[in-house]
Amino acid sequence: MTIFLAELVGTLLLILLGDGVVANVVLKNSKGYGSGWMVITTGWAFAVAVPALIFGSYSGAHFNPALTIALATIGKVAWAQVPIYLAGQFVGGFLGAVLVFIFNYDHFKCTDSQGDKLAVFCTGPAIRNTGINFICEVIGTFVLVFGILGIGAQNLTNGIGTLFVGFLIWAIGLSLGGTTGYAINPARDLAPRIAHAVLPIPGKGDSDWGYSWIPVIAPIIGAVLGAVCYTMIM
Repeated sequence: MTIFLAELVGTLLLILLGDGVVANVVLKNSKGYGSGWMVITTGWAFAVAVPALIFGSYSGAHFNPALTIALATIGKVAWAQVPIYLAGQFVGGFLGAVLVFIFNYDHFKCTDSQGDKLAVFCTGPAIRNTGINFICEVIGTFVLVFGILGIGAQNLTNGIGTLFVGFLIWAIGLSLGGTTGYAINPARDLAPRIAHAVLPIPGKGDSDWGYSWIPVIAPIIGAVLGAVCYTMIM
């Protein structure tokens, strides 16, 4: 399996499961409606861990442009391969979001809140403060990449390392996710946001493009800082 296909299918699954759990919690008349932040963070942890376990041996299971760029920065991925990774991630993210829309179409129809419909696809701040929102995404992604490198350096076999990456995502969501929704991944946020903009979602509002640059740029900076700091310390 090629890097492109592994990253495409893996990111598709990540978004299908991750955006799917948000849809299950925030869209009306879903059986999971109103079940809360613990369900969302747990669902996202599994959404990362499951495809990572499946595709780790094929592409390294990045599913995240910020992680790919960070690994290239410290020499763990060839820069020539970065466009292939990113193409798979963004295409997969978009297709995953389309599936979430189809899967939950009736629930989009009966949900009035435009904000909740947008939240299924992408992140937004609890309190809009550009500087603080940016810093939150930098710190969250720093922890993600520093943690992934640290877990990867341990002698863990039989998928145990992947399980701990899932725990890491869960911890970030529970501890650092309440301010901005912890995008920590440009493909996770931008590709579904584009899907929100172009899909015929009943009663949708705008896609909040004024905020959209933060969950793209801040995670890249945080990821590179996390990777560089890890190599300097460890």
